[in-house]
Amino acid sequence: MSSEQRSNLDELATRTVAMPADTNPSGDIFGGWVLSEMDIAGSIVASKRTKGRIATVGLEAMSFHKPIKVGDIVSNYARVVRVGRTSITVEVITAVERQLSGETIVVTEGLFTYVAVNEKGQPRLIERL
Repeated sequence: MSSEQRSNLDELATRTVAMPADTNPSGDIFGGWVLSEMDIAGSIVASKRTKGRIATVGLEAMSFHKPIKVGDIVSNYARVVRVGRTSITVEVITAVERQLSGETIVVTEGLFTYVAVNEKGQPRLIERL
Protein backbone atom coordinates (compact mmCIF):
# COMPACT_ATOMS: atom_id res chain seq x y z
CA MET A 1 0.00 0.00 0.00
CA SER A 2 1.41 3.37 -0.99
CA SER A 3 1.67 6.32 1.39
CA GLU A 4 -1.01 8.08 -0.70
CA GLN A 5 -3.40 5.15 -0.20
CA ARG A 6 -2.57 5.08 3.50
CA SER A 7 -3.33 8.81 3.87
CA ASN A 8 -6.78 8.25 2.36
CA LEU A 9 -7.73 5.81 5.12
CA ASP A 10 -8.69 8.55 7.60
CA GLU A 11 -8.60 7.96 11.35
CA LEU A 12 -6.94 4.85 12.75
CA ALA A 13 -9.60 3.65 15.18
CA THR A 14 -8.25 0.23 16.27
CA ARG A 15 -5.26 -2.04 15.75
CA THR A 16 -4.81 -5.65 16.83
CA VAL A 17 -3.13 -8.90 15.79
CA ALA A 18 -5.13 -11.75 14.23
CA MET A 19 -4.83 -14.77 16.52
CA PRO A 20 -5.29 -18.54 15.97
CA ALA A 21 -8.38 -18.65 18.24
CA ASP A 22 -10.29 -16.58 15.66
CA THR A 23 -9.78 -18.87 12.64
CA ASN A 24 -12.23 -20.88 10.58
CA PRO A 25 -11.55 -24.51 9.54
CA SER A 26 -9.54 -23.25 6.53
CA GLY A 27 -7.12 -21.36 8.79
CA ASP A 28 -8.27 -17.86 7.81
CA ILE A 29 -9.81 -15.41 10.27
CA PHE A 30 -13.60 -15.72 10.69
CA GLY A 31 -15.62 -13.03 8.94
CA GLY A 32 -17.65 -12.57 12.12
CA TRP A 33 -14.52 -11.63 14.06
CA VAL A 34 -13.64 -9.08 11.37
CA LEU A 35 -17.18 -7.61 11.52
CA SER A 36 -16.94 -7.31 15.30
CA GLU A 37 -13.61 -5.48 15.10
CA MET A 38 -14.98 -3.16 12.41
CA ASP A 39 -18.09 -2.42 14.49
CA ILE A 40 -15.89 -1.52 17.46
CA ALA A 41 -13.84 0.84 15.27
CA GLY A 42 -16.92 2.47 13.79
CA SER A 43 -18.55 2.87 17.18
CA ILE A 44 -15.48 4.64 18.57
CA VAL A 45 -15.66 7.27 15.83
CA ALA A 46 -19.48 7.54 16.04
CA SER A 47 -19.45 7.91 19.82
CA LYS A 48 -16.80 10.63 19.66
CA ARG A 49 -18.76 12.58 17.03
CA THR A 50 -22.12 12.24 18.81
CA LYS A 51 -20.56 12.88 22.22
CA GLY A 52 -22.27 9.97 23.89
CA ARG A 53 -23.77 6.55 23.76
CA ILE A 54 -24.65 4.99 20.42
CA ALA A 55 -26.22 1.73 19.22
CA THR A 56 -25.43 -0.16 16.02
CA VAL A 57 -28.55 -0.32 13.84
CA GLY A 58 -27.31 -1.29 10.40
CA LEU A 59 -24.55 -2.55 8.19
CA GLU A 60 -24.49 -2.15 4.42
CA ALA A 61 -22.15 -2.39 1.48
CA MET A 62 -19.91 -4.91 3.23
CA SER A 63 -17.08 -6.24 1.04
CA PHE A 64 -14.47 -8.85 1.87
CA HIS A 65 -11.62 -8.48 -0.64
CA LYS A 66 -8.91 -10.77 0.78
CA PRO A 67 -8.63 -13.15 3.74
CA ILE A 68 -6.93 -12.16 6.99
CA LYS A 69 -4.22 -14.56 8.11
CA VAL A 70 -3.04 -15.47 11.61
CA GLY A 71 -0.33 -13.02 12.63
CA ASP A 72 -1.52 -10.19 10.38
CA ILE A 73 -1.57 -6.77 12.04
CA VAL A 74 -5.18 -5.65 11.56
CA SER A 75 -5.87 -1.90 11.39
CA ASN A 76 -9.37 -0.43 11.17
CA TYR A 77 -9.70 3.08 9.77
CA ALA A 78 -12.97 4.95 10.12
CA ARG A 79 -14.57 8.18 8.96
CA VAL A 80 -17.98 9.74 9.31
CA VAL A 81 -19.75 9.89 5.94
CA ARG A 82 -23.20 11.10 7.02
CA VAL A 83 -24.81 12.67 10.07
CA GLY A 84 -28.59 12.77 10.38
CA ARG A 85 -30.88 13.97 13.18
CA THR A 86 -30.32 10.88 15.35
CA SER A 87 -28.21 8.57 13.15
CA ILE A 88 -24.64 8.59 11.92
CA THR A 89 -23.02 6.50 9.18
CA VAL A 90 -19.36 5.56 9.40
CA GLU A 91 -17.22 4.00 6.68
CA VAL A 92 -14.77 1.45 8.08
CA ILE A 93 -11.83 0.17 6.03
CA THR A 94 -9.75 -2.72 7.31
CA ALA A 95 -6.14 -3.04 6.20
CA VAL A 96 -3.62 -5.66 7.25
CA GLU A 97 0.14 -5.73 7.39
CA ARG A 98 1.16 -9.24 6.39
CA GLN A 99 3.41 -10.83 9.01
CA LEU A 100 5.95 -12.35 6.65
CA SER A 101 6.13 -9.88 3.76
CA GLY A 102 5.32 -6.64 5.57
CA GLU A 103 2.98 -5.76 2.69
CA THR A 104 -0.06 -3.66 3.68
CA ILE A 105 -3.33 -4.30 1.85
CA VAL A 106 -6.98 -3.34 2.23
CA VAL A 107 -8.96 -6.49 2.99
CA THR A 108 -12.45 -5.38 4.01
CA GLU A 109 -14.71 -2.34 3.97
CA GLY A 110 -18.23 -1.50 5.00
CA LEU A 111 -20.70 1.17 6.07
CA PHE A 112 -22.01 1.03 9.63
CA THR A 113 -25.01 3.02 10.84
CA TYR A 114 -25.44 3.96 14.49
CA VAL A 115 -28.17 5.80 16.38
CA ALA A 116 -27.32 8.19 19.19
CA VAL A 117 -29.23 7.10 22.30
CA ASN A 118 -29.89 8.56 25.73
CA GLU A 119 -29.53 6.82 29.09
CA LYS A 120 -32.88 5.07 28.51
CA GLY A 121 -31.76 3.73 25.13
CA GLN A 122 -34.07 6.07 23.21
CA PRO A 123 -32.88 8.01 20.14
CA ARG A 124 -31.48 11.47 20.88
CA LEU A 125 -30.62 14.37 18.60
CA ILE A 126 -27.04 14.68 17.35
CA GLU A 127 -25.53 18.11 17.88
CA ARG A 128 -24.70 19.93 14.64
CA LEU A 129 -21.11 21.11 14.25
